[in-house]
Amino acid sequence: MKRGTSRAARGAEYASVSLDVDLIGLIHAALHAACIGAALGWSWLAGPARATAAESGLHRREGYTAVAALASPHATQAAAAGEHVIYAISSTAVARYDRRSGRLIDVADGAGARHLNSGFLLGGRLFLAHSNYPHTPPESDIRALDPAGDHLEVFHRFVDPPGSLVWCIVNDGVWWCCFARYGRDNRRTVLIEYADGGLEREVRRFRFPAVVVDDWDDMSASGGIWAGDTLLVSHHHHRVLYRLALPTTGDELRLVETLTCPFPGQGIAADASSGGLVGIDREHLRVLFAVPTRNGSSPH
Repeated sequence: MKRGTSRAARGAEYASVSLDVDLIGLIHAALHAACIGAALGWSWLAGPARATAAESGLHRREGYTAVAALASPHATQAAAAGEHVIYAISSTAVARYDRRSGRLIDVADGAGARHLNSGFLLGGRLFLAHSNYPHTPPESDIRALDPAGDHLEVFHRFVDPPGSLVWCIVNDGVWWCCFARYGRDNRRTVLIEYADGGLEREVRRFRFPAVVVDDWDDMSASGGIWAGDTLLVSHHHHRVLYRLALPTTGDELRLVETLTCPFPGQGIAADASSGGLVGIDREHLRVLFAVPTRNGSSPH
């Protein structure tokens, strides 16, 4: 861990366990946490994060529990994690940390980045959604960071995007990109599937369910990943994950369930090393690692 917050203070914040967490879920989380803590050389955390602000208005089933944290001043937009490296993402830069020791390796600048968002790893490279938010008209592109690189490069620039790119992901060789709108226009947030393994030609556009949009507090879907044949989508500032499925007909995504999580919104990514998720706690400037608290939550 980086210096600053004591282990005792960090542990105390997660010591409060809500009454609706089942015993099996806690045992499941503890076992995963012990493995992660041993691998990272960090103390592990037990129990869900305590809510400090308004929460989602939707009923949530038990989803993910925080088990480890890494302090980083760059943990303000999103996080990603590989086998050996942890990435803390701010609006303009990406900090790389050694996964075992928590030591800062370096900080890659954003090459003029204005608003980096969610990131994910593919073939050893980190890909990040980027936009000019809150400026208009919206401009969006995807930035990439090579394993040995020290700065971000523009991987693809969108022409006349339908909003601000907040997250992108590749699933089975296919690109999916979410462009956000905010305020009264947030219902126009759209998920686009692209063709031929590239980003030049659209296949389909999907709208988000009205019940989910109404839960966004005039914000939008800050992060998203594929979890099997469904999507896990995060809020901008609530501790909630929406599990969504593609529709059999029409263009509106279907809400399967809503899940608890320790991330107060922002970008998320799958963590292959733990079988869980990695995200951030922006208020406390930390990367958080979370594992499923019940069967069926795993993103893999």
